[in-house]
Amino acid sequence: MGKTTAVKQALKHYAKPFTYRLAGGLGVNPLAWLESEWQQARLQAKSLGEYLLVVDEIQKIVGWSEVVKRLWDEDSFEDISLKVLILGSSRLLLQKGLNESLEGRFELVEAWHWSYEQMHEAFGFSIEDFVMFGGYPGAVPYIRDEERWRTYLRDSIIEPSISRDIIQLERISKPALLRQLFALACTYSGKIMSYQKMLGQLQDAGNATTLAHYLALLGEAGLVVGIEKYYEEVVRVKASSPKLVVCNTALMTAMLPYGFNELRSRHELWGHAFESAVGARLIPSCRRNDIQLRYWNVGNKEVDFVLSKGDGLVAMEVKTADADSVSGMKEFKAKYARAKPYLIGGQGMSPEMFFSCAVDRFF
Repeated sequence: MGKTTAVKQALKHYAKPFTYRLAGGLGVNPLAWLESEWQQARLQAKSLGEYLLVVDEIQKIVGWSEVVKRLWDEDSFEDISLKVLILGSSRLLLQKGLNESLEGRFELVEAWHWSYEQMHEAFGFSIEDFVMFGGYPGAVPYIRDEERWRTYLRDSIIEPSISRDIIQLERISKPALLRQLFALACTYSGKIMSYQKMLGQLQDAGNATTLAHYLALLGEAGLVVGIEKYYEEVVRVKASSPKLVVCNTALMTAMLPYGFNELRSRHELWGHAFESAVGARLIPSCRRNDIQLRYWNVGNKEVDFVLSKGDGLVAMEVKTADADSVSGMKEFKAKYARAKPYLIGGQGMSPEMFFSCAVDRFF
């Protein structure tokens, strides 16, 4: 995601004294190293009046959160003006440490996948480039060689995310099933799929409860999300079949056997990829703004995304051609008259406008 690069760029403009430390490849006791670095920064804060300590790749130190909690509480008690910025590559590990030890002591800033605007500004990506190659800046040098690009995605991003961020942190009784579920979810991104249908397509799948748990973990790791159906009754939401959406379209296209030109020529598949790009944009924006993200369908009529917050209700249909049906939107509006309808693509809002619009403005 480029979080280290972003922080280093910010530090160049930081006017006060600081220390940046990387927690990787430590040849000593990692917890003792962390405490030693903190103590040195503490001395600087006492001497200079204010100091910043930056620790990168904190997830490589097992038990880091308990040490940070103790040292932070000591500083607070003694009124020491030490600021601390902690960076970590594993969202699951960070969240676990924050929730278990640091309640009330932190502000969480998520570094999400790069947006279309960022990829366009940095690399000149078009909408079609973004749908195909997603928002991984580190993969951009390989996009002219699509096989090399796929290999990079699978080996350097996908597999480490699954093995490091999930399997090493959670009790996964069936790691092969987790990988199969991820591959299935990428293949069917943009589609509604019942857990029973998933069970029929996976080997040694266990049961629906296991799949739901694994899908939730993939979502927490920022890989694939299972969006629930919109109901006004909360109880019914939990019983719905999920709509699978990758958090970055590169995860989907890297798992497909089609190059850019062939994928672009397959209207239905390209439509699911574009819809997934819209979903991937909405997922982090809705999280940050406390907006519920759902889909809606009845029979063969569907609304791709439904956003709700308080009394506000937004319905979004994603289209890649002018002739695509909008019967689902008409049905939804008939049932929920207060909903604000938006058509993305086709004869509706341009993709460029959608990807540049803050999600709360749709309300």
